[in-house]
Amino acid sequence: MSDIDIKKSYEQSAQRMRGDQKTFAASLTNEDYNDPELHQDIYKRINIDYNNIDKMPSMEEVHKWQREHIAKGDQPKEGYPLNVILDPAMREMYQVVHNAGMTNVFDRFSEQQPTQCKFCIEGLSCQLCANGPCRISKKAPRGVCGVDAHTMVARNFVYRHVTIGTSANIFHCHQAARTLKAAGEHPESGLKIRDPEKLKKYADMVGLNINQPIEKIAVDFAQWVMDDIHSPHHVESKAVEAFAPTRRKELWRKLGLFPGGGYSEVAYAQTRCMTNFSSDPVDFLLNSVRLGIANEYQGLFLLDIIQEILMGTQEIQIKQQNMGLLKENMVNIVTNGHMPLLAHVAIDLASTHEWQQKAKDAGAEGIQILGHVCEGQQLINYEGTHNQKGYGGQEGEWLSQEYLLATGAVDLFMFDYNCTVPTMPLFAKRFGTKLLSTHPVIKLQGTETLDFIPEKMSEQAAIALEMAIEAFKKRKAENRKIYIPSHVSDCMVGFSTESVKKALGGSFDPLIEQIAKGNIRGIATIVGCTTARYGQGGSNIFKIAKGLIKNNILVLSGGCTSAVMEYTGLAHPNAAQECGAGLKAVCEQLGIPPVLSYGACVDIGKMTHTAKELADALDVDTNKLPLVIGAPEYLEQKAVADACTAVALGWLVHIAPVPSITGSDLVVKNLTETTETLGLGKIVVEMDAEKTVQIYVDHIEKKRKELGLN
Repeated sequence: MSDIDIKKSYEQSAQRMRGDQKTFAASLTNEDYNDPELHQDIYKRINIDYNNIDKMPSMEEVHKWQREHIAKGDQPKEGYPLNVILDPAMREMYQVVHNAGMTNVFDRFSEQQPTQCKFCIEGLSCQLCANGPCRISKKAPRGVCGVDAHTMVARNFVYRHVTIGTSANIFHCHQAARTLKAAGEHPESGLKIRDPEKLKKYADMVGLNINQPIEKIAVDFAQWVMDDIHSPHHVESKAVEAFAPTRRKELWRKLGLFPGGGYSEVAYAQTRCMTNFSSDPVDFLLNSVRLGIANEYQGLFLLDIIQEILMGTQEIQIKQQNMGLLKENMVNIVTNGHMPLLAHVAIDLASTHEWQQKAKDAGAEGIQILGHVCEGQQLINYEGTHNQKGYGGQEGEWLSQEYLLATGAVDLFMFDYNCTVPTMPLFAKRFGTKLLSTHPVIKLQGTETLDFIPEKMSEQAAIALEMAIEAFKKRKAENRKIYIPSHVSDCMVGFSTESVKKALGGSFDPLIEQIAKGNIRGIATIVGCTTARYGQGGSNIFKIAKGLIKNNILVLSGGCTSAVMEYTGLAHPNAAQECGAGLKAVCEQLGIPPVLSYGACVDIGKMTHTAKELADALDVDTNKLPLVIGAPEYLEQKAVADACTAVALGWLVHIAPVPSITGSDLVVKNLTETTETLGLGKIVVEMDAEKTVQIYVDHIEKKRKELGLN
């Protein structure tokens, strides 16, 4: 068959499979792809005007506007997206990009309307086998294979969301363990063991010998973690046994939910999702909870512990956030993702006189590394970062990354997994930014990628810094226009189990006393992402958080929600003035904000650790706590896996927008009702902010009553 015949066969397949004369792809042009090589004339074709935009006022006026804005409830389809964007820097840069006709996340959401598939939204579509894609409706109540709506929805929930999210968090933990092992074996790597006492504590908890050099303890503990992750699914996880609450472990064993090795659990679950395997929807949902346990104790919890060992435990301080931290005459490096291992070594190097001088020799005032999305939220929290000369602060949430490059001031954008959008090569080409992937698990078109070699991190960090300096020199030589929005938010960061306890005098008793008195009614964790959807874009998170603190509910934030709390001022002690009387008094007494930023989405592991210690102090199971978990603008698969973790621990979990489960009343009933009867938690879905706040308040009051606190 000739090449022409092969092409014809491809085109003819569309007509046979779908009835059309050609594929949808045949109508796309080079403009519709992200390969930068297809956009050679991008400088000439896309004209940027930094002047023809509405500028935002000072941060004091911005905070006033933000509160007036959400009070109007004006976040519908009309006026989108500026009616949902609360970040002042992003508001300005969206106008720049949109006016230039460049693709961007909010405009792409609009372009997807109204074609987003209702079947997919409800979980009633399946593409697993060649008889499909199948969609379930009144006319066709089963897929070609015979699968019904309940099984299709439940299977999609496990396969499309929970297994991917769980594997991502466990993979992250595995990479952190590799890095800890390299820190012990290769001192030339640039890696440091910044919290040796924490390493000893957790190594002792799992039965390792701590009466040996700290480097050997690091190697042994790292190997123990990796061995447990790689153990078979039918062998109980040692990590879960070592770190999970005792009462929970008893329940999980009773329900058959105690997991084995994390990677094997994911493989087992995905095998069950294969066409014509399992068809019991309830069993699929219980499997999701089992994966949620592995997600926590072989993923989130351990990766947080290891990264703290390597980077220093959180330290409460006032730091700064947003695009105004970029400097025109500095070499600006932005590190993006969730795994700041190489970034931390790069900050160490950039803080030396040698590298600062190299930047000055290139004509810059110096070199700075700024964090973005969850990587930035971690870096801004770690004690090992705070006073480093080469550290510049935190930039923003995942929605802002295209707009961040559009400033023209970012010389190097280095990224690991995840939350780096596929259009970044186009923005890098148009605005002169150098892109560098620091892990082969994420590769973008036309972008350089470093292998992840912890033993050579110092060498790899030097490569990144050299790239950034060369990019700065090119930016200056070409005299490229830049625009840096002036906005910067002061925020209190660095909260964790240890730092909160330290601030309370070494015990959670003062916090428990305030909860018992009713000054703090309970705790809500507002975690996860921001989305581009109507009514969201950060505004939903802000409205809910405002409503909670007004009702004397202390908020813990993690992920891109932390950026929202920072640029709206809720992560600053001054926000105590916006609380109910009880919480206000507590915040003023302690000098803290009503929203405590725990950092990244992966730092949910720290929040569950805090909750466990509170439950232990009260001598109750975790499901008895006056606590709600909220992901008001969840985006991707890790958030769903994290929700399954919360269900396993017995908590009410709020998710918005609605996950793809509404196509099965059986699945909805099990996740919102039946799981609670088993001693597990349950999921609630609600888009309206005011109703969401009331759900949180009612649940917390119910739990207070059960504890005898009313």
